[in-house]
Amino acid sequence: MIKLRCVVERITYQNPDNGYSVMKVLVKGYNDPVTLVGNLLEVPVGSVLLCDGNWKVDKKYGSQFIAESWEEVMPATIYGIEKYLGSGLVKGIGSKLAKLIVEKFGLETIDVIENNIERLYEVSGIGKKRVEKIGESWEKQKDIKNVMLFLQGYGVSTAYAAKIYREYGKESIDKVKDNPYRLADDIWGIGFKTADGIAAKMGYEKNDLRRCRSGILYTLGQLSNDGHVYAEEEQLIKSAIQLLEVEEEPIRQAMKQMIEAKDLELDNEAIYLPPFYYAECGVANRLRALVEAGETSRKKPTFNLAAISKETGIEYDDVQIAAIRQAVESKVMILTGGPGTGKTTTTQGIIAALKTAGMSILLAAPTGRAAKRMSEATGMEAKTIHRLLEYNPKDGYKRNEENPLEADALIVDECSMIDILLMNHLMKTVSTGMRLVMVGDIDQLPSVGSGNVLRDIIDSEKIPVVRLTRIFRQAQSSRIIMSAHAINHGKFPDTSNGKDTDFFFIKTEDPNQVAESIVRLVKERLPKAYHLPASKIQVLTPMQRGVVGASNLNLLLQDALNPTSICLNRGGYSYRKGDRVMQIRNNYDKNVFNGDLGYIEEVDMEDRTLIANFDGTSVEYEVSELDELSLAYATTIHKSQGSEYPIVLMPVLMNHYVMLQRNLIYTGITRAKKICVLIGTTKALAYAIRNMSVLKRNTKLKERLNPPVLAAGTEKKDLTPATETQKPVIAPKVIPYPELSESSGLMAAEDIVPYGNKGK
Repeated sequence: MIKLRCVVERITYQNPDNGYSVMKVLVKGYNDPVTLVGNLLEVPVGSVLLCDGNWKVDKKYGSQFIAESWEEVMPATIYGIEKYLGSGLVKGIGSKLAKLIVEKFGLETIDVIENNIERLYEVSGIGKKRVEKIGESWEKQKDIKNVMLFLQGYGVSTAYAAKIYREYGKESIDKVKDNPYRLADDIWGIGFKTADGIAAKMGYEKNDLRRCRSGILYTLGQLSNDGHVYAEEEQLIKSAIQLLEVEEEPIRQAMKQMIEAKDLELDNEAIYLPPFYYAECGVANRLRALVEAGETSRKKPTFNLAAISKETGIEYDDVQIAAIRQAVESKVMILTGGPGTGKTTTTQGIIAALKTAGMSILLAAPTGRAAKRMSEATGMEAKTIHRLLEYNPKDGYKRNEENPLEADALIVDECSMIDILLMNHLMKTVSTGMRLVMVGDIDQLPSVGSGNVLRDIIDSEKIPVVRLTRIFRQAQSSRIIMSAHAINHGKFPDTSNGKDTDFFFIKTEDPNQVAESIVRLVKERLPKAYHLPASKIQVLTPMQRGVVGASNLNLLLQDALNPTSICLNRGGYSYRKGDRVMQIRNNYDKNVFNGDLGYIEEVDMEDRTLIANFDGTSVEYEVSELDELSLAYATTIHKSQGSEYPIVLMPVLMNHYVMLQRNLIYTGITRAKKICVLIGTTKALAYAIRNMSVLKRNTKLKERLNPPVLAAGTEKKDLTPATETQKPVIAPKVIPYPELSESSGLMAAEDIVPYGNKGK
């Protein structure tokens, strides 16, 4: 082993998952910076490291020092101290102030900050607030460094040290020692495998019940990430055995304890995490209560079609009239249909009808962009569901069972995006005196979160549904809309291109050429052709990884569109002022949610913070929190749900065959408002259109809406969770659908879907 003392000059690359780093360091006796490689801490530029390792000559990269172990020491030179303080490690000290402080105190600088910080007042321009800020940051960094060094001793990436410290504070090391598996539960980004690695080095046995418990929760968490609400008992046990490499007995024992402690909910053979169980039961109970209230209501409101058409300026066909009537007469109904089929105009008619009946109306959608579009279409205020329910990080949802929404009717758009947890929070606020109209395209991808809410409700055959299928004349001139419907019916779209079309297919097979073409199209060709800035163009791709995956395309597009040096670096990524970004997890403290789009409006390189703007709301991030943001010049199609973009550019290649499915391509195309450009191969597009093997999600909402019919005299089972106080609701009869005239030739009556009444 060779000892190497060095000063970090710059960080070339860092992997946040395993800590693997490539750095340029200054070493005494060497004229040029040396390449240092190893599983190193996320140390700032200017840090002084004492490394044990060996030299190696790499064929591609030349001479490198491979660090096996290391420790950080305080810099011992004027240059090193200035570089260290100016790195942004200590909030309140930037490069300019670092120079002034070191000029004043020289080699005593570190000792002054550590033991006699009041002396900083001797430096020109430093006031009381600045000194307090520096002192707090210095103490915090010392504690974080201790956590980092502790974690390093167990061979784990320490990119999460600041997060651990933020969660546990000065108790961080004690809590991790007591039970390392709690990291997987408490710290976003730290999974079971990382926690398990720490525990193994601490001497935990494989069949330790704490390990089994964490493995079970991890397995359920992975399933929920795939959209499942529960796991089948045997499926869960089998997956846990495979993950933990233990016998079945300790897993069953841990599961039994967790069920007794209510850490898990058992419903027949289904194992739930409690929030999902109560959410599914709650949604079912509320919907059934609404339907029952509609059945028992004696007075049915009426509406004047002529007055509605006069107010909206729209002449409605039979199917739309049926939808309007259903919305007025029912307590709950669903309106679904593809692009160009009149969902928006029908919604306008429903609003007009409800107003005519003297009802007050609220409008909502899952995302800010969807709510904004709804407002523009209706001329009324539409809120995000979180805003409608008056959510704030401190108190949670202010609207609930005790404080329901105050209106006669609620219309919710883009319901295919709503997962089971959010739907439960929404349903809690809808009293049986209200009407609920759910609008959405059932053929789109299901929600990013767990559940398949809209599909399950429709499949239950308990809620009246109107499906719009006629494509209106104006929409028929759009190749985007016609292509989407063709794909949805399993047909290959028209890809002949042409001057006047809004739908293009560029045939290119090589992934590298596709990536280059995408950059050229976004930067030059499309803005020039359509007189729109590049910020109006969104690249949507089936996958995150690969040459034409979102990660790589984001790096290429960032360099092409936003080459500024005003940035913060985290985990090998650069977050630059002006970058388009997306929030990739629900952060209730910051009030931003998975899939929210924004841009970086401010970067403070001294304090190592940035501010991202999400639809007019500014949110601050520390550098350790930047793994919650991803660049969004390109994003996956899944993440684009509920959004619309003037121009959509989408690669379709066989490299993505694992993800190529009909509803994925359909969803991507329907995000485009003016222009849609597909680039790739016809083979890949044809494969996607044929592929309908969508992963079935484990949900029971459909069954909960259809409780079993029991023999006379048998006590009815209460589907409400034991801890809930709601009374059981008897399943309602199917509301008969009004007879429709087929004389218009627009659609047969069976195309309108009052499930359970098909063909009548």
